[in-house]
Amino acid sequence: MNLKEIKEIINLMNENDLAEIEVEREGSKIKVKKTIQGVYETVARPSIEYRAEAPAPVASVTAAPSAGNGNAPSSRKNIVSPMVGTFYRSPSPEAPPFVDVGHVVEVGQVVCIVEAMKLMNEIKSEIRGRVVEVAIENAEPVEFGQTLFAVEPV
Repeated sequence: MNLKEIKEIINLMNENDLAEIEVEREGSKIKVKKTIQGVYETVARPSIEYRAEAPAPVASVTAAPSAGNGNAPSSRKNIVSPMVGTFYRSPSPEAPPFVDVGHVVEVGQVVCIVEAMKLMNEIKSEIRGRVVEVAIENAEPVEFGQTLFAVEPV
């Protein structure tokens, strides 16, 4: 808005005995408020909404340390968190978990959700295998690189 338009708004306020007016036009918003002493206060701000949606992150896979007596190498792989956030095993509190111990996961299958900055990020598996361990409790905070699931490739 230019100065002429703002003066017209002030004149409109005076003619109609208004104490405050707010006008929004072409992505701009202006609010004019008359104080008790008759002084005008003008606040202009853009009315722009920002919304970002990131693509679904893919969980990293790392080799799990070998278990047992140390003679037999373990082929276990870990699905780790690609970000810091809150871990959720299911899409909603009343829904069953995406995966559980004993389930076979496929490449690209959603295994959990990590909430980060109010965005729900579906975490997908990079390997095919049987889930042998769920390493974290539901609704617990997770760190970048923290193990979420241990998977035995099949």
